[in-house]
Formats: sequence, structure tokens, C-alpha cells
Amino acid sequence: MEKPVENKKIMAAVTAILVGYIGIHKFVLGYNQEGIIYLIANLVIIPTLGSLTCGVGFALYGITYLIPVIEGIIYLTKSDEDFINTYQLNKKAWF
Repeated sequence: MEKPVENKKIMAAVTAILVGYIGIHKFVLGYNQEGIIYLIANLVIIPTLGSLTCGVGFALYGITYLIPVIEGIIYLTKSDEDFINTYQLNKKAWF
């Protein structure tokens, strides 16, 4: 008999909306590679670009803050069954 899958929808959605820019929601869902990509992008690459390009790179922060909020809203609008099938069982990492 298979063990039921724990629904991580609310935790993933809340972390995506509040601290998604550092990829916590990806780690919640078990997407470690994607979470590391968020961390590196926001803690290393974008600040480096911002300082090298007189602040132009910091405009990228807006994108990296907005995408997780959109992901969080998508998570919340899916049914529990659809969320589990899409993000926990089939491992759809991006949108």
C-alpha cells in the first residue's frame, strides 16, 4: 500500500510569496537545484551585475521578486489534487 503524499501547497505558496526571491519555495517542494539557482542569482550574480553596471543589474531584482509571487499565486489557485500531481509527483519545477 502506498503512503499518501503530504500536500505542501500552502507552505510552498506562502514561502514563494514572502521569500521566494531566495528560492525557499523550491526547497520546500524538493527542487534543490532550482532553489540553488535562485540563491546564486539573487545573492551573487545580480548584486555583481548591479555594482559593475552602475545599478542597471539591480533592475533584474524586480523580475526575480515577481516570478516567485506569480508562482505562489499559481500554487494557490490549483486544486489540492492538481497541485500534488503537477508539482510533487510529476516534479514540474518551473511554472
